[in-house]
Amino acid sequence: MQDGNKVVNLSVATSESWRDRNSGERKEKTEWHRVVIFNENLAKVAEQYLRKGSKIYVEGQLQTRKWTNQSGVEKYSTEIVLQRFR
Repeated sequence: MQDGNKVVNLSVATSESWRDRNSGERKEKTEWHRVVIFNENLAKVAEQYLRKGSKIYVEGQLQTRKWTNQSGVEKYSTEIVLQRFR
């Protein structure tokens, strides 16, 4: 980041599973979420303790940003943002 503070980016998966009423088949749905940590203390904890497959609790603000890809197509990304303490 331009002011020299650490920023941590990570992906979090949320999954749900259920049994289909008609077939009885077990179904599962997984969604991926981007998390951005601007809080320096939380960033240090994330770097030190988080590993692939770690279970975590995240509470932050949802922010959607607009960007343009290399082909000129506008895209949107929604992230869970953990800000600095004020």
